Amino acid sequence: MKIGIFTDSYRPYTSGVVNSIELFTRDLTGLGHQVQIFAPNYPRCQKDSSVFRFASVPAPTNPDFSLAIPFSRRLKPAIIKFKPDIIHVHSPFLLGRLGAKCARNIGVPLVFTFHTLYDLYVHYIPFGQEIVRQITRRYYREFCNGCDLVITPTEIIAEHLRNNGITSDIKPIPTGIDIEKFKSRDNKWIHRHYGIPQNTRVLLCVGRLGKEKNLGFIIEMYNWISQKYPDTVLVIVGGGPEEQSLKNRVQELGLQERVIFPGMVDSQEVFKYYCSAYLFVFSSVTETQGLVLGEAKAAGVPSVAVSAYGVKEMISHGEDGFLTQNRMDDFREKIDLLLNDEDLRNKMGAAALLNSIKMSSRNSAEKLIMCYEELLSVQRLQKRESLQ
Repeated sequence: MKIGIFTDSYRPYTSGVVNSIELFTRDLTGLGHQVQIFAPNYPRCQKDSSVFRFASVPAPTNPDFSLAIPFSRRLKPAIIKFKPDIIHVHSPFLLGRLGAKCARNIGVPLVFTFHTLYDLYVHYIPFGQEIVRQITRRYYREFCNGCDLVITPTEIIAEHLRNNGITSDIKPIPTGIDIEKFKSRDNKWIHRHYGIPQNTRVLLCVGRLGKEKNLGFIIEMYNWISQKYPDTVLVIVGGGPEEQSLKNRVQELGLQERVIFPGMVDSQEVFKYYCSAYLFVFSSVTETQGLVLGEAKAAGVPSVAVSAYGVKEMISHGEDGFLTQNRMDDFREKIDLLLNDEDLRNKMGAAALLNSIKMSSRNSAEKLIMCYEELLSVQRLQKRESLQ
């Protein structure tokens, strides 16, 4: 099977969407299928024949992110040459729209993965946020209903879409975890890399440094924890528009020696951070899945996270981590409990490792292939019926 993937973000940019596309692409290819990716160009991109790059410009609110110009004279010949059986888009904007148009033009099924609760990101708009929210919902509703299949990372997001008027077929398929990557565990890598005492316990957070990730909450929480537990550090991995303001707040609190910002870390290296962590902490309120929570599980690290949207399906509360309300006292209480009870922390870490096996990326890729095959079977049947 030949699969054309259209995405508004791809390497060298790092995000949950990019990681998801990379994992699925690797496993789809490993299962014998061909994948061609259509993505924005970035400065100093490495040439790769399996990635078609569009001319792009830096995003005005995030210069590290490139916005593709959804037009290229090279596109039609590339599509004709590749002859995709399926087109799978990962955004309802720019290249997602272009991918949908290509699918209609060549008569192949269109699949869309709903990665992001777009209407919860309107805080990046300086005015008229409620109007923009309503427009955004209508926009992605119309886009989803023009697709043959919508994939969601979790069942709770599938239900959210149904409640918002999506009538297309929806199937939850989580982005899987590259379990193998976490098998070589080095639980003191961070300590050596940053010169931290070996007995220091690492609280880790991984994600984009944007308002929607609620990272100010994590820093305020750690301000309290650091005073009670001087044998801890907080490591916040990622980059984004809030990076400087978060660093400023850390400095105001006098925590610059206790909070580490490694910046953007490649997906092939970030597992080293997970494996060195004592606890994973996560306060985002906009996740459709929260892949980082699954990665923490694969490293045998229990999590404490705000219970919101897809996060609810990533943690077995009381078994491999804790889900809390979006309240400082509740969150701190669970962190305090795990830092004060090493046996409980170790028990939850073992459960997290065991539960991560269910999230193998290979299993997710196989489920996706079954969805593709169902769509193609329906298409073949419709063609036969139209000829009768």
